Amino acid sequence: MTQVHKRFTPEQVKVLFQGYCQGNLSRPDIEEMLGIRKTRFFALLKNYRRDPDTFSLAYQRSTPGRLSEETKNQIEQELLREKALIDDEELPIHDYNYAALVDRLKKQGIQVSTTTVIKRAKMLKCYKSKKKGKAHDREVLTASIGDLIQHDASLHKWSPFAEEKWTLITSIDDYSRMLLYADFVPEENTWVHVQAAQSVLQTFGLPFRYYVDNLRVFRFVQKRDSFWRTHHLCTDEVDPQWKQVLQEFKVKVIYALSPQAKGKVERPYRWLQDRIVRTCALEKLSSMEDARAVLREEVHRYNYQQVHSTTREVPAIRFANAKKAGNSLFRPFVLPKPYKSVKDVFCLRMTRTVDGYRRITLDRHSIVVPKVDVREDVDLRLVPDFAKNVLEVRIWFKDNLVHSVNLPLNEFQRFA
Repeated sequence: MTQVHKRFTPEQVKVLFQGYCQGNLSRPDIEEMLGIRKTRFFALLKNYRRDPDTFSLAYQRSTPGRLSEETKNQIEQELLREKALIDDEELPIHDYNYAALVDRLKKQGIQVSTTTVIKRAKMLKCYKSKKKGKAHDREVLTASIGDLIQHDASLHKWSPFAEEKWTLITSIDDYSRMLLYADFVPEENTWVHVQAAQSVLQTFGLPFRYYVDNLRVFRFVQKRDSFWRTHHLCTDEVDPQWKQVLQEFKVKVIYALSPQAKGKVERPYRWLQDRIVRTCALEKLSSMEDARAVLREEVHRYNYQQVHSTTREVPAIRFANAKKAGNSLFRPFVLPKPYKSVKDVFCLRMTRTVDGYRRITLDRHSIVVPKVDVREDVDLRLVPDFAKNVLEVRIWFKDNLVHSVNLPLNEFQRFA
């Protein structure tokens, strides 16, 4: 069969791709009409999306027709390293990732296509056929950025050379699929989730809703009464610390009823896990700081270079276009009254009663509370600083900051 540019004009092909992007035509139908296969289809589609007005069918070879021996040896070396990772039963890697391998070769100055790598992989028996999955029928349910932020955490051994597991915390905008926050923490607790929320809210603004699972950090869930125990509080009758922070800004919190309902944030996790674990294993990284550098690189790739399989757009570009068009439910970040410092909102909260000596007790520490009558309740806002080993205690009474004191953080069991 003759080449596509000899059988169709660019305008005819542009009409087909326009129908595909609008959801009116399927990929198999277009491939059949043009007489091409999947690889050529996506190559043409990429050129069309880059600039529909200057779209051309001209074929330009970007790499030499034959691979040099040096290139072949480098591809073979990377494939064998990939095979060693898959054969290692301790690693959560079970399939080849040829796209990641192509990216590694690109860093070494070697430009090859994924198809070329797959051909070499089959020759070296470094290939596993993928199982046929379900049809890709996911869709974006929100209509604006800031409508729904999906927030989650994943505990995993991100490097085979690390001595312990780390937790990855992420927040993703549902409409654009852009990762708004992603970072490793040594341990998951309420405070790290408060800091994650602070980063998102101060950087992007106040969203309409947050979508989380039923982890105790996010929700108080009470089990049913039993013969041996009767509960006095029901589910959601107590708001956890993290939820109280969002309620201060009037951000609604909704909960997923099953792990499957969190699929939109779980898929980026799998994508990040696959690439981060591979890089850490190949480069023999063992510290969280080194892995964090890999995470930042992969998040940048995901946000600014990858075309998302559901939206068919690069997440950062989709986010920017929505913001430019005013299609946003993010509200400007403003501290709720009467607070004048972010420390009074992004914090942990307690209530204490002033005793007859106008003092309160906090984990065996006695604190004088001026300007407050005895037997009155005061609100404590606790701000831990692990780098400086300091716990700042800010005491509020009737919408006024009446006292602030710094205490040694390591003397508090709850932060140990």
